[in-house]
Amino acid sequence: MRVPEARPIVAGRGRAVPLPAFLAVPVLLVSAAVLLPVAYLVVRAAGADEGVLELLLRGRTARVLGNTVLLAAAVTATSVAVAVPLAWLTARTDLPGARTWSVLAALPLVVPSYIGGFMVVTVFGPVGALQRALEPLTGLARLPDLHGFVGAWLTLTLFAYPYVLLSVRAGFRGMDPSLEEASRGLGEGEWTTFRRVTVPLLWPWIQAGALLVALYVLSDFGAVAIMRFESFTTAIYLQYQAALNRSYAAVLSLVLIALAAGVLLAGEQRGRARFHRLGAGAKRPARVVPLGRWRPVAVGFCAAVAALGVAMPVGVLAYWLAIGMQHGDALARVLAPTARSLAASALGAGATLLMALPVAVLAVRHGGALARFTLRVMYVSYALPGLVIALALVFFAARYAPAVYQTLGLLVFAYAVHFLPQAVGPLRSALQQVSPSQEEAARTLGRTAPDVLWTVTLPLVRPGMVAAAALVFLTIMKELPATLLLSPTGFETLATTIWTDANDGRFGRTGFPALVLLAVSSVSMWLLLGQEGGRA
Repeated sequence: MRVPEARPIVAGRGRAVPLPAFLAVPVLLVSAAVLLPVAYLVVRAAGADEGVLELLLRGRTARVLGNTVLLAAAVTATSVAVAVPLAWLTARTDLPGARTWSVLAALPLVVPSYIGGFMVVTVFGPVGALQRALEPLTGLARLPDLHGFVGAWLTLTLFAYPYVLLSVRAGFRGMDPSLEEASRGLGEGEWTTFRRVTVPLLWPWIQAGALLVALYVLSDFGAVAIMRFESFTTAIYLQYQAALNRSYAAVLSLVLIALAAGVLLAGEQRGRARFHRLGAGAKRPARVVPLGRWRPVAVGFCAAVAALGVAMPVGVLAYWLAIGMQHGDALARVLAPTARSLAASALGAGATLLMALPVAVLAVRHGGALARFTLRVMYVSYALPGLVIALALVFFAARYAPAVYQTLGLLVFAYAVHFLPQAVGPLRSALQQVSPSQEEAARTLGRTAPDVLWTVTLPLVRPGMVAAAALVFLTIMKELPATLLLSPTGFETLATTIWTDANDGRFGRTGFPALVLLAVSSVSMWLLLGQEGGRA
């Protein structure tokens, strides 16, 4: 007997629930915040002349569009293919050292893409470390050139797949295993159960992570610039920084927004699906799947990913560190940037979660036009390069709120606006797995809607909050354009320190701050994953 495939449980059509003011007001404010960059682009684009339109319609623009779409699709597909097995192995199986592997697998997220690009070229370039190691054995004088699509695809996949990994791991922890147990009880094997039951239940989490990867690729500048791959972000940066044609750059940014809107609509979940239990009873822990004879293969897969995503960056940074030490580089110079990075990242992650919570609750529990509008604007704005976000806030702050210009508060606000989708995605997926009956039961006992949100809903979506905090915190740690333009005078972070040295070609001086960034982030990731409980 075959078990039917797991399908989302769709809420029935009942009486519309009034939209509470404690959700509507903050969501309206969030919508206004994320619209600021779009408004800035519209103002700039309105000043464009006819020559800008002629430039936009050239064949080069179509080629750049095709390059960008191809890269985003390839990196997203590869990231899902790598992250979903990793999440399953570290969350559901008897993989030896599962907690260590889970931390190592998430660490590539802390590597800035421009540093990652330099590392990939250093190791896999035509005359890189790999070629020098193979030459005595094979006589190989030169490896194929990685610059172009292949290099950008490899670099972005290596340092973007953790977006999917963290989201899917949160999904595994929040998933009710009763359907999987029913499938196995009816005689289905582990693979069939995973394919026909587990994956459909995980789909919101996979979708949330994949969407973040696709939008991250659309907004990335570092990797594509290092690999000399022509995309929308390189064209936009060229216009802003080299040609100084901000009207043309604004028009290109609006095209990028349209592309991001297309990505969002293509991957948007149809209907208002739910993935929670309907029956009574407590949710049991998931069964640990024995790997058996596949254990060496699983360990080898995890080791290969960790070697490329962690060991390679650490090795390159250690080499750069050795060079820096020969020239008298000192660790003391990164103490202040480390403290500032930790403070800014913690404040940014907290502010982002506060802005994301009402949006996620409104989207899952109420829906409606306001929720759809906020989500779409939020996600398409995420595809904008950080430079555009920062320039938009500089534009409005300098004209309408000079008191906040170049303050830490404006920088934290920029982080929250830019990285809001990273928090909303895991929170929405977690809320979809919480039965509304639990919240309704609390309200029948006389509790107000805000009390229910604080005492019932938030504890139940804690895995999603952990994943959201990890994503935002680690991303802010390596954020560069907004920090360069919006930070207070003298507010140097680890990311800006690394960028300044790398931009000047002093790679030896990047060893200390980059290794400190990796070490601090690894401790943070360990603590964040440790809050998950269970095997993580």
